[in-house]
Amino acid sequence: MNGIEWESQRVFLAVLRSGSLSGASRLLGIAQSTARRRLESLEGSLGLSLFTRTSTGLTPTASARRLIHHVESMDIAAQAFNRMASSETEVSRGTIRITSSDLLGVEVMPRLLRDFHHDHPDLNLQLSINDQMEDLARQESDIAVRLVRPNEGGVVVRRTGALRVGLYASAECLARYELPASLAVLRQAPLIGPDRRTADLRRLVELGFCEADQRFAIATDNHLAQLAAIRAGLGFGLCPVTIAENYQLIRVLPESFGFEIDVWIAMHSDLRRISRISRAFEALGHALHMALTK
Repeated sequence: MNGIEWESQRVFLAVLRSGSLSGASRLLGIAQSTARRRLESLEGSLGLSLFTRTSTGLTPTASARRLIHHVESMDIAAQAFNRMASSETEVSRGTIRITSSDLLGVEVMPRLLRDFHHDHPDLNLQLSINDQMEDLARQESDIAVRLVRPNEGGVVVRRTGALRVGLYASAECLARYELPASLAVLRQAPLIGPDRRTADLRRLVELGFCEADQRFAIATDNHLAQLAAIRAGLGFGLCPVTIAENYQLIRVLPESFGFEIDVWIAMHSDLRRISRISRAFEALGHALHMALTK
């Protein structure tokens, strides 16, 4: 495959993501006429129409939708290649892609990366924040911080500590509903918990937080949304101790309920020879350990 073909496919992916040629040109930093020419070239070489024009922009055809997974995989591979090739022997330049869950990625990771960022201001740190695990074996990310031990082949894994989790409420919530005397009483109060993640619900039932048929006052699978609901005084919910302290949340029934979740940091073993990534791995691992064991 030559470079022109890949550039055409990059335009295809950019149009998919932005919904228009103008949006694709902005994403790629090229002229709109260039984006149009490359897309038309790709359609011509494939013998397919990839988009239909609508009042809201360009809509992918059925043929285009069948190609989405393939072009996204190519984009991931290209990004991994660029990260590996860029400034391989220099610590101070290049890109490091870090993936983390939404709660850790928003509430914990930024401050842990602060010192490393200040020491290496020319590094481009990419933060992929979501609950879907990016594949380290395929090098979709360079470094992963996970709450489940990674099991991909060829991956270096280190336990950095444990995230302590407890029951919390805001002062406003406690003023309205009072401090529950027991878990049984708590279950009659407004609880914040999972929506459709049955695995999360099973875990909470096993821990004694709720019943299998519990009615949650606020039900959401997004942990950031759960935290926001607790902070807003909408009910009682789970929160890591280190995050709860940042928002002056009040711990409820600390003697009756609490558990720990191991936190792991991982990277592909091939990346150990790239100084900037191995140093970021060590720095972030140390910062996580200090934050989790204080």
